[in-house]
Amino acid sequence: QVHLVESGGDLVQAGGSLRLSCAASGRTESLTAMGWFRQAPGKEREFVATIFWRSGNTYYPDSVKGRFAISRDNAKNMGYLQMNSLKPEDTAVYYCAADYRGPVSTAPTGYAYWGQGTQVTVSS
Repeated sequence: QVHLVESGGDLVQAGGSLRLSCAASGRTESLTAMGWFRQAPGKEREFVATIFWRSGNTYYPDSVKGRFAISRDNAKNMGYLQMNSLKPEDTAVYYCAADYRGPVSTAPTGYAYWGQGTQVTVSS
């Protein structure tokens, strides 16, 4: 079992930056990937970024590519999402997710463990 706790959500103006953190605890040695998803009111949960836990390879959808960057610190069992050039449409609850099964997925069903979410609000 792996427990995830997000932090760093806030209210920010358009064009600003935020860094989200995800602290993992428990059987972290089993992890194969960590991802970030977001969900705005009335919308489905959307894939934002994922990182291979061991190799550090990353993948992003076009909607955030070039603005967001995912990273991890294996020694600290921490994951991060650096978000730059934020837009009002980035407003959502952001969730950290992790999995142990592989291969890395962009679908929510590909992740076994989830955090409670952190609110990001971007004002225009």
